[in-house]
Amino acid sequence: MRPAPVPVPQPDELKALVETSLDDDQAEDVVVIDLAGKTTIADYMIVASGRNTRHIAAMAMKLADRMKQAGLRGVEVEGLNQCDWVLVDAGDVIIHLFRPEVRTFYNIEKMWGLETPRPSAERMSA
Repeated sequence: MRPAPVPVPQPDELKALVETSLDDDQAEDVVVIDLAGKTTIADYMIVASGRNTRHIAAMAMKLADRMKQAGLRGVEVEGLNQCDWVLVDAGDVIIHLFRPEVRTFYNIEKMWGLETPRPSAERMSA
């Protein structure tokens, strides 16, 4: 007997899962961009920073695992070789994880009409 299929999370549920995962993993400067009605590529784009390449890799892998456990299939992770900028493509939600200086350089939030968050006080004193 086959197990019952796990329902695929809806975009808002997936966004909440991503936000919780990033919060649990201590992501910094998390920004959620609502893309609904602006583009067909996704409903949400989430941008966050990690403290270093190891932190970014760990966040990306845990996030991908948590999404798969939630029933999402076909999650793609790119950029794990360098971990300066890791993209997690979950279909309706696209997640960008950056080292802070790389995030500032590319400034992808500005493309969607948002300002890049100022570095957190913790990071500036470290």
